[in-house]
Amino acid sequence: MVVDRTIHREPAARPQLAYEVLVETIRSRILSGELPPGTRLPTEPELSDEFGVGRSTIREALRSLASQNLIHTTRGVTGGSFVTAPSIGHISAHLETGVALMAAAETVSVDQLMEVRNLMEVPAAGMAAFRRTAEHLEQLEAVMFEPDGTQGPATYAANQEFHLILLRAASNPLLELITAPVFRVLSGRFGRDHTPTGFWECVDDDHRAILSVVAQGDSMAAMDLMRRHLDHLRDSYRTMDRLRSS
Repeated sequence: MVVDRTIHREPAARPQLAYEVLVETIRSRILSGELPPGTRLPTEPELSDEFGVGRSTIREALRSLASQNLIHTTRGVTGGSFVTAPSIGHISAHLETGVALMAAAETVSVDQLMEVRNLMEVPAAGMAAFRRTAEHLEQLEAVMFEPDGTQGPATYAANQEFHLILLRAASNPLLELITAPVFRVLSGRFGRDHTPTGFWECVDDDHRAILSVVAQGDSMAAMDLMRRHLDHLRDSYRTMDRLRSS
């Protein structure tokens, strides 16, 4: 019997290009806080001297950093490349794209997406009951809708905004950053066209009940009602998913 004694080696990693090394260095400085938001980066000649690379390498590195939304460039006498200030909306949009791709590839299921919402939105509703302002309550009142009418984009937007306002009322921007993309993916992918009978009436009833206890400052009731609401949504989304796939 012939024994194959060939040693199988993994392909060698591709050596990093000069601009990639520069990107990693500047990115590390930004993420560590060494270069805080708003900081103006050195000029191209200064960066060229500091890192010992040509101007074309510097420009390629800056383009790469800009494509990652780590820096932005302005023109004029006071222009240059500046570290970008973080935006919840912008970061959330990027995260939504990733979650949507995972849902499209069926890497995550409806139940898994709803599990994340339960983990985040139930305690957020409790915090919102403690931390909400009069303005938050006015905003929640403003997005109530009549479920008996014809449903369209305005209804979908109001439904989404109700949850986003509650997340903001919890006064922790990370809650909105993490949860909003999951909510939007579920709402866009598994809703609207195949909503079960009575879906919007149930949503309206749940929202009004949650608003009532949040207005009263009842944290425990807010968490309990949000948990029940998300359970209702999970069952509906399962039905919609089956109809969409059939």
